[in-house]
Amino acid sequence: MKFTLKTNFKVNHFIRVLLPLSMKLNTFQKTAIGTVFATIFLIFIGGLVRASGAGLGCPDWPRCFGTWVPPTNLSDLPPQFDPNQFNVVKTWTEYINRLVGVTIGLFIIATFIRSFSYRKTTPSVFYSSGLALALVLFQGWLGGQVVKTGLSEFMITLHMILALILVLTLLYATFKASEHHLSLQITVAQRKKLMSVLIVILTLSVVQIFLGTQVREGIDVIKNAENVIPRSEWVTQTGDIFSIHRTFSWLFVFATIYLFVVIRREKIEGQLKRVGNYIIGLIVLQLVIGIGLNYLDMPRILQIAHLVSFSVLMCFEFLMLLMLGLKSSQSTSALSS
Repeated sequence: MKFTLKTNFKVNHFIRVLLPLSMKLNTFQKTAIGTVFATIFLIFIGGLVRASGAGLGCPDWPRCFGTWVPPTNLSDLPPQFDPNQFNVVKTWTEYINRLVGVTIGLFIIATFIRSFSYRKTTPSVFYSSGLALALVLFQGWLGGQVVKTGLSEFMITLHMILALILVLTLLYATFKASEHHLSLQITVAQRKKLMSVLIVILTLSVVQIFLGTQVREGIDVIKNAENVIPRSEWVTQTGDIFSIHRTFSWLFVFATIYLFVVIRREKIEGQLKRVGNYIIGLIVLQLVIGIGLNYLDMPRILQIAHLVSFSVLMCFEFLMLLMLGLKSSQSTSALSS
């Protein structure tokens, strides 16, 4: 027996909502999608700031060296600041990070304003957009605390996790505004198998976030110590936490293989297959990057790639979870053999 969810929209069109191509989008969808991608770009910029050591490129907040536009030369530095604090590259890297953050804030305000049209028809779009606005305001305040605490490892971790939650909140709002366009044709058994393996992968992802942040915090302590050791020894000095992090990576491998088998054996097609393949590809990419970080002495470019690709991976995992959680009441259901 086959449980079928049908609408009058083609299966692959929601991917076009996530990755806008030729389909017609309303104003809210355009704004929300743009904000999702812009926030992922902000995560990239944040990774660049951390990898380059530019977190204190602006030693004060919300201004930078006491001005709204930071100096470009040491001679322009206000007298109350220590010249040793100034590095033009790090200063402008951090300043650009702040500018991007402000731009994201404006995008999210626009998204929230556009969501008012959904207040009665789809209230979840309105409330999730409002939550995104609250999160970005808190994120801005938290960014100031990161600077004021001198780049506290805990505050940096909280700042990164909140950015990821913000992306997923925006993705949820986008999905809820578009789910009436989605058509899935899967059996109850297929749904259960996909949901089971996805829950395992999501659980492993959350565990890896925690372990990864612990590894990063350990590395930050090591590289900021008075007696700095070579980069090639950073990972080994983090202790057992890195070994645990690496062990869970192998569990990721097994879960990915199982997801691949389920998709092929159950002959999952259309949109679910595409999202599943993205998840598989991104997990493989994570493993390759992790190996590179371990054996290539933690190159900065791989640190950034590790963070951004994992954020995108979480987006696709969350997207598949939303797709599999569609209620039959939203569309016409039928039973067929």
